[in-house]
Amino acid sequence: MNLSGNTVLITGGTSGIGYALAQAFLAAGSTVLICGRSPAHLAAAQEKHPALHTHVCDISLEQDRTGLLAWATKNFPTLNILVNNAGVQRDIDFTAGLGEFLAGENEIRINLEAPITLSGLFIPLLAKNPAPAIVNISSGLGFVPAARMPVYSASKAGLHAFSMALRLQLAPTGIKLFEVVPPAVDTNLNPQGRAKRGNFKPDLQPETFVAAVMQGFADDVFEIGFGTSAHSLRASRAELDRAFQVMNSQM
Repeated sequence: MNLSGNTVLITGGTSGIGYALAQAFLAAGSTVLICGRSPAHLAAAQEKHPALHTHVCDISLEQDRTGLLAWATKNFPTLNILVNNAGVQRDIDFTAGLGEFLAGENEIRINLEAPITLSGLFIPLLAKNPAPAIVNISSGLGFVPAARMPVYSASKAGLHAFSMALRLQLAPTGIKLFEVVPPAVDTNLNPQGRAKRGNFKPDLQPETFVAAVMQGFADDVFEIGFGTSAHSLRASRAELDRAFQVMNSQM
């Protein structure tokens, strides 16, 4: 991937990995569009980086997904890179029944259904432009699931499978499919769950992770991990099983 001269749309681009990617693509010389649910957060991001283009969008809603496509098509017809970054993570205990699952945000709709739908919506536009690509942000938990986050882990495993299959489908079209597989990164993902674990704070900063990701893009590495997630990408089933036991030993 050439990092400059692109028109890049990043969902969930106001914080964490999405915001770090927005900054990195801007610095590389690309036009960057971000969307998110909070007008205030979008305005704050644009205040720091006036070159950013922003759009209020809740990707869990079908009408907002189609609205995002209409906005991008009208205002940025040269859009050639879609980054499916927005996601939510929740601790859910199914031993008490279905209540916790139904009470909060739907990880399947946001983490899996939305990237699938947005990819389908944007592929015709991407295909019209030079050097098109889709970037899906999955997770190391899609390879080594966390028992306390079963739906999140499943949604990211599904996104990994979708990315593999779609990459092969898109090969004749010239659209590249990159999957970015973060390990634990210091973001605001799942603040309630992290508070339960003593406000757990990973050492890895989004900017450090994204610097490695951008190098992976430049080198056309289509599955990009870092640290433990890089190992998981190439691990045997036995190694993944051992990692699962270690990760969940405190359950």
